[in-house]
Amino acid sequence: MDRMKMSQHALIIGGTKGIGKAVARRFLEEGCLVSVIGRTEPIMESKNREIRYYQLDLAKHEKIVPVVSKIIKSGGRLNSLIFCQRYRGKDDDWSGELAVSLTATKIMIELLKNKFKASDGKSIVIISSIASDFIVNEQPLSYHVAKAALNQFIRYYAVALGRRGIRVNGVSPGTIIKAESQAYYFKNKPLHDLYRKITSLGRMITAEEVANVIEFLCSSKASAVTGQNIILDGGLFLRGQAALAREIKGL
Repeated sequence: MDRMKMSQHALIIGGTKGIGKAVARRFLEEGCLVSVIGRTEPIMESKNREIRYYQLDLAKHEKIVPVVSKIIKSGGRLNSLIFCQRYRGKDDDWSGELAVSLTATKIMIELLKNKFKASDGKSIVIISSIASDFIVNEQPLSYHVAKAALNQFIRYYAVALGRRGIRVNGVSPGTIIKAESQAYYFKNKPLHDLYRKITSLGRMITAEEVANVIEFLCSSKASAVTGQNIILDGGLFLRGQAALAREIKGL
């Protein structure tokens, strides 16, 4: 494993499940030191001993500074900072989502913008969603508003941090297969077949594919890319809704 990679430190916020977990595994495979912040500790069978886990409820903003300080002291300055979190509590989803997705992200970027390594290859990636542009009925208003705001975070910080050599980009996944949802889609064949039918690539996108794009955005191969938001939906939203409806109905 190359020594340069071994010296890189990636911090993933919300990295114990779903896309975040796939991102943590991807960076670990690349030989990076990986630190993960999660609201809860990962269950023992899914815990990777090579990853440094830190428990933190991001809605409790006063606890962010000590945890972040501990991460930097233990693992050193950062190369990559990836935000995958969203509100998972059971209280008011409006205040919770804004606190976790927006305020916590702002606090952490402001805290960590001076904690990147002096070398090239400094990158921030924020997970947004197609819900920033479209309405997805299964998600509340707070989720839509937070994701739309995160897209503006991406543009704002790309400008604000560009002269520091920090690139800021985003990815917006559509409906994807995660480790936690794989069994559901494979057992629900009619729904899985429908997604395959209406998606341009003829299949659903996986969390691992999202992680690959994030790893690319944090790599030297994306050295000129900043302020961008990449949609990862397999081409689903390239299709007009009326045409899709006719095709599904066989008209």
